[in-house]
Amino acid sequence: MDGFLPAEHGRRRTLKASIGCVGDGLHTGRRMSLTLHPAAVGAGIQFRRIDLGLDIPARFDFVTDTRLCTAIAHPNVPEARIGTIEHIMAALAGAGIDDAIIEVDGPEIPILDGSSAPFLFLIDCAGIATSAAPRQMIEVLRPVRVEDARGAFAELRPNPETAFDAALDIDFPNTAIGQQSLALRITPESFRGVLADSRTFTLAEEVERLRQAGLAQGGSLANAVVVDGQAVLNPGGLRHADEFVRHKLLDVVGDLALAGAPLRARFTGSRSGHALNNQLLRSLFADRAAWRWVGPAAASGNPAAASGKQKAPALV
Repeated sequence: MDGFLPAEHGRRRTLKASIGCVGDGLHTGRRMSLTLHPAAVGAGIQFRRIDLGLDIPARFDFVTDTRLCTAIAHPNVPEARIGTIEHIMAALAGAGIDDAIIEVDGPEIPILDGSSAPFLFLIDCAGIATSAAPRQMIEVLRPVRVEDARGAFAELRPNPETAFDAALDIDFPNTAIGQQSLALRITPESFRGVLADSRTFTLAEEVERLRQAGLAQGGSLANAVVVDGQAVLNPGGLRHADEFVRHKLLDVVGDLALAGAPLRARFTGSRSGHALNNQLLRSLFADRAAWRWVGPAAASGNPAAASGKQKAPALV
């Protein structure tokens, strides 16, 4: 099995061709162009601000903001920022893309319809090229957990199977969202069939506050589900009865894809969001005994991978 959940003998994958789109940023409201390009084997996922001529690796330690999105920035050039990366990261992970360059001419990834489905469409149109290079993964060896003051938490545990399993619950009392939960083994098929088309959402009462704070400038019913008490304001309603928790789990996939390689782990979260998801990866990689590199490179004689002594991702 390949994709976000790699096969034991999986191979690294990139795009066959470049492909692009134009759309508005959810928070900035700016019109921006985005282009996906193939990348060399081992390059990983790289974001490129073509207006600034700077590249930013898609890694958890480059995350600088988690307010209602996940944003990364160049450590030496803070103004080189790219926000709302979680949906495209989820699409790349769900499609099993290891190496790609994401060019954008502004500070945010276009929101499109608020889900990962348009990005999957772009990937499908570009096609996927499989290399001869083996794919490795990161195995979680012992529990790692982070919590916030509200009691929300995110946790990674070892998985006896070569898989990434995820379970999440959310609770928005006195709204149409209510309590929802979802447990899923993340595969290319389950990501595409269950998570990909679920849209971001917000409460109507928060919209004006967000805009006064300089956020959600490009938000609309065309790219977000808006809930007002027990009502969903979007004319077409929901795509799924549990679209809210599906989207939150989509965010988990995108945020944890910033580990830099697929995870062999079990994720459990309760009311977790971008901040806790990022803290979880930082806690995992801060504990060198909590994880190791595994995969076909170890089986083919890579002693660093076999012993788990490969270099950990650096914290900036």
